[in-house]
Amino acid sequence: MSTNGYTARHRAMLQAIADGRGELLCGRVPSLAVDGLWCDFVATGQLFAEGLFRPARQAAFGAQAPAELTTSGLRVLSSFA
Repeated sequence: MSTNGYTARHRAMLQAIADGRGELLCGRVPSLAVDGLWCDFVATGQLFAEGLFRPARQAAFGAQAPAELTTSGLRVLSSFA
């Protein structure tokens, strides 16, 4: 997977998740907060649709859960380096 189409914003969101600073509000498309601040909803949706992150544990609809990168997310993040 390449970094084509991903911006510095996407990279920063992935890095924050990798650093353990991402929290999801679970839903059909989750909302992502980093350090308590909500992230760009469109960018969050793109990263989620690409399968680059997921909830770190099972959470009910509307509940919060820590975010974690998937293997694909780690691969994309490492390709930015």
